[in-house]
This record gives sequence, structure tokens and C-alpha cells, in this order.
Amino acid sequence: MIYLDEKAVGALLRWDDLIAAMEHALVAYSRGTTLQPMRMGLTIEEQRRYLGIMPAVVGDVMGLKFVAFYPVNAGTEFPTHNATIVLYRTATAEPLAAMDGRLITEMRTAAVSAAVTKYLAPEGAQVLAILGSGVQAHSHLQALSRVCEFSEVRVWSRTAAHAERFAHEHGVTRVESAEAAVRGADVIVAATAARDPILKGVWLKPGAHVNAVGSSRPDWRELDDDAMRNVVVVDSREAAVLEAGDVILADAEIYAEAGEIFDGVRVPVRSSTTIFKSVGLACEDVVAARLVAEGAGLL
Repeated sequence: MIYLDEKAVGALLRWDDLIAAMEHALVAYSRGTTLQPMRMGLTIEEQRRYLGIMPAVVGDVMGLKFVAFYPVNAGTEFPTHNATIVLYRTATAEPLAAMDGRLITEMRTAAVSAAVTKYLAPEGAQVLAILGSGVQAHSHLQALSRVCEFSEVRVWSRTAAHAERFAHEHGVTRVESAEAAVRGADVIVAATAARDPILKGVWLKPGAHVNAVGSSRPDWRELDDDAMRNVVVVDSREAAVLEAGDVILADAEIYAEAGEIFDGVRVPVRSSTTIFKSVGLACEDVVAARLVAEGAGLL
């Protein structure tokens, strides 16, 4: 069994293909044709070090992601997320490849947001606001630019120097506050490790769409109660009510899963203000890994 490192994975994944694949993966998940238990999590050190094991069977492939979430690594040379994915043929259990999962996690998270944004963003969305300046801010800027034509991109981070660096690297506008970023924006990305809300619902213009992908613990949140009173879409109802602090702490009503939106089972009004809360699913990782394996000629 071969191992594909991050460089090899990055050379084989393409945004348009990945966005389409995530859409199909979430339709299958919401239809119940994917075999996937809840992730198993292990706390090594509260607030600092966590492990997760995420298996799934999706059609002709099955796999497992072993992921480490280390907030303690923030600001160091080591990434806050590391992962390895092992992929097998479903029919025979033949191992196909092991591969770097850090980049897959980064890219599939943004690709899912892009797929949801394609369906929920207001028509003619022009202004993108990004809260956070890490890897998810970077990947969301790339992925969302595949589905919307933004004329203005604003970035804010709790660390001003990080926001300044991100703005310089990507040619976008750094703003001084989260409110300044969000006010008037059509699409917002919340991609931080905040423990308490950084985005207030009162700042959202009617019809705006928010992709909330950070604060991935049941007792952490990025959005306040007012924001979570809007139309809430999740990747998984089962996972969101157990893992997503934004949903749990606001006692938010879930309108739909993303797969139900893609499948036409649930259709929100485009003029509604929408919140997509992502926790990340094993089926997304396995489907992304399948794309890599296909590109490598292993399938």
C-alpha cells in the first residue's frame, strides 16, 4: 500500500471536482445510503489536545481518518490539525492507499461550504467577510471564489498581525473589527477557535449567508443566539446536536441538512438569512480520498 504525502494530495485535488464530489457525498449521507457512525473522540488534554477516529463506507470505497486537533499548536511551527486517511475497496477490503489527511480536511471543509453557498448565498453576492486568518480562511477564499464573483473581500482576525499578513498575501482588505467585516457582507465565513461568540446576529444584513466552520467543540461557539435564530443548515443533524456548540448552546432549530438542500428535499427561500454550521463528516474525507486515489490511478 502506497502513502501519498501532502504534496501528492495537493497535486491531485481540484476545487471544482471536489466541490461537486462533496455535494454528492452529502446527498448520499442525507439519503441514508452511507454507512457512518458518529466519530469517536478522545480528550488528551482539555482545551489543548484531542484525537478523533472517523470511519465511513461510501459506495465502492471505505476508509478511516485518524485526526488530531491540537489548539495548543496555534502560533507554533506545527499545524493545529493533523490527519491520516486510509482507503480500501469496499468489495474486497483491499487497501488502496494511505494519505495525508491534513490537506484533505482543509480542502473538503471549504468545498462543502462552497457547495452550500452556491445554493444559499443571495443572488449576485458581491461582498465576502472572513473572520479568522488561518488555513480555513485561506481555503474558503479559494473555494468560495469558485461559486461567487466577489468584488470585495474583508478579513478580520483576533490577532491583528495575522489579519494583516493574510490581507497582504491575498490582496484583500483588513478591517479593525468583526462588526466592520460583517456589516453589509453577503457571505460570511467564521473560521476561528473562539470559545465565545465573535459574530452577532444583529450585524447580519437580511439575506446574508454564514458558513460557520470553526469552534469545533460542544462548549465552544462563534455565533450568538440572535445569529442562530436564522435558518440553520447543518451537514449532519445527529452530529450537530452532539458536537456543535453554536447549535447546542443556542438551542437552535435545525431547518435542514445540506444534503437535503442539494437533493431538493428542503428548499429555503433565497431571501432568508442562512447559517451553515459544519462539523465535518467521515464520508466527506473518504470521498475526497477517493478523488485522490482516482487521480493517482489506483481506481
